[in-house]
Amino acid sequence: QGQVVESGGGLLQAGGSLRLSCTVSGRTGTTYDMGWFRQGPGKEREFVSGINWNGANTYYADAVKGRFTISRDNTKNTVDLQMNSLKPEDTAVYYCAVFNPGLPFTIATMTRQHEYHSWGQGTQVTVSS
Repeated sequence: QGQVVESGGGLLQAGGSLRLSCTVSGRTGTTYDMGWFRQGPGKEREFVSGINWNGANTYYADAVKGRFTISRDNTKNTVDLQMNSLKPEDTAVYYCAVFNPGLPFTIATMTRQHEYHSWGQGTQVTVSS
């Protein structure tokens, strides 16, 4: 399996912006559908955003729609998450994951954590008020 590594987290004030990056290496590659999840303090991990293999289709949780943008560059094996207008409730560890190939990447399936087979270690984002 490939290795998934997130980067770009940090501490910032509400209203600010941050760009997270996910790099996938090894056999997994980056021509698969990908997703971003997050886990806030005392909360369960939740779906944030998904992007299909060629970047033509993107999806967002309602909580981040209009503020976050997911993108990918398959030549660099990266999937990025641009986060604008950050709020204290966006504070969480953000994870990138590779969706299982061969499964349909739909709004229903992409939110299911068990449909992803490779996860990064996460990157911390802390937004102060």
